[in-house]
Amino acid sequence: MNDNLIPTHTVVDLDAWDRGPVFRHFIDDLRCVMSLTVDMEVSRFLGRLRSGSFSFYPAMIWAVSKVLNAHAEFRYGWDKRGRLVLWDRIEPYYAHFHPDRETFVKLVTPFDTDLETFHRRFLEDRRRYAALDHFDLTDVPPNTFDVSCLPWVRYRSFDMHIFDSGTYLAPVVTWGKYEREGARTVLSVSLNIHHAVADGFHLSRFFLELQELLDTTAEHS
Repeated sequence: MNDNLIPTHTVVDLDAWDRGPVFRHFIDDLRCVMSLTVDMEVSRFLGRLRSGSFSFYPAMIWAVSKVLNAHAEFRYGWDKRGRLVLWDRIEPYYAHFHPDRETFVKLVTPFDTDLETFHRRFLEDRRRYAALDHFDLTDVPPNTFDVSCLPWVRYRSFDMHIFDSGTYLAPVVTWGKYEREGARTVLSVSLNIHHAVADGFHLSRFFLELQELLDTTAEHS
């Protein structure tokens, strides 16, 4: 495995964790996932990307990754022994579309807090794995979250149902096509997360901080 992708973590002691009783309830008694879609204003962010020759898709993956990594509730998962762990960092496991084949490949690019560094890594990985399709990439670390986009349509809501045992804890992030609304350019972004690790407050904070990051990235460029 790429050294940049070797995960480190802390094993969670449920008895000592403030959220332990809530976690147990939503894992043992009522397994459920929350989904929220919010419109993001991306006019200034798009201007920053154009001036810096950045592509929108990797730049949005970077922005989402930065906000998710800032908060513990989005970094929980399970180790090989089935123990609940808090990853030190999570990596984007993203869908890259092949328009000529109308298929996709799932790739992982190591996150970096610097947009330029992550953008370069993304483009390098896209070239390196150009021949891969679907789930051909086998060197996938356990500390990932799922991210993709539907750039063909502007949607109002999006929900991803994961039919596993009901213990998938990582965030699932999706966005659609951005469109002009008067003086604004609006992008619908969706986040799914297991209720065992997050509440409505945490979903709301994600979108508030994502909007702030999109704005400040443009202002400080």
